[in-house]
Amino acid sequence: MDTREFLAHLTHQRRLSAHTVSAYGGDLEQFAAYCRSTYDTKGAGGVNRDMVKSWLAQLVEEGLAASSIRRKLSALKAFYLYRQTWGLQQDNPTQRIPTPKIGRRLPGTIPRADLRRLFAAFPDPLVQDDVMQLQDHLLLALLYQCGLRRAEVIDIRPDDVDLNRRQLRVRGKGNKERLVPFGPGLAELIERLLQLRSYGPGETLLQTARGKALYPRYVYNLVRRYLGGVTAEKKKSPHVLRHSFATHLTESGADLNAVKELLGHSSLAATQLYTHTNLTRLREVYRQAHPEGGGKK
Repeated sequence: MDTREFLAHLTHQRRLSAHTVSAYGGDLEQFAAYCRSTYDTKGAGGVNRDMVKSWLAQLVEEGLAASSIRRKLSALKAFYLYRQTWGLQQDNPTQRIPTPKIGRRLPGTIPRADLRRLFAAFPDPLVQDDVMQLQDHLLLALLYQCGLRRAEVIDIRPDDVDLNRRQLRVRGKGNKERLVPFGPGLAELIERLLQLRSYGPGETLLQTARGKALYPRYVYNLVRRYLGGVTAEKKKSPHVLRHSFATHLTESGADLNAVKELLGHSSLAATQLYTHTNLTRLREVYRQAHPEGGGKK
């Protein structure tokens, strides 16, 4: 199975990365080797739909992850579409072959008790004079108490904050704006930071020690360091705090549409992921508390 012209097409016409082209090449060579050993088929034109399905079935039996199988099938589909487009063959053996679905992972969360310890360790903001420590406190609070994305936290400016109404203007994905309410504790943090730091036009609310806007790696490292001191959970990232915000809301009975608006999701489908997390907790409560739940012998 000669794939050289196809891989050159990916490199020079479609301008895919060298890593992607190499991965596609490896996937196609693996399929070609399977066809040679199983069906004694050497050329791309001799492949039929049953051979493709058989190869995919073998990958599943070997325990290959669905994401890897999807990539291999994508490489095969792209290869045969290229051959059809350039008149190298009429039939496409990859047509109408469904792509394996990838199960959605439940988001990781930080237990409430761990988060209480995290925020209790910070000094009272009303008497806090260390600007950077105060900012660390505020950054973590914005991620957990407002459910913001990392990029949204980085982009906040002083004029996005309305302390009188206790609401925050947030620019989300697609530059869509939403208003997010916050509590009195967060208001104290923001007000104290505004007292201790002066801002120029267009500057962001949160800054590095040198007065520059924060950057993604800075936020990630800071969150990981603080969470590492209070929780044994494996996932320690800004997005885990956002997941914890949404999960704790739904666990407490918050309306799913309200959570959707707070998170800035464009559709309810994305927010419904948190109902699965909530159901897991409810099943455990049922198992432990109900006489027939199976938790007590």
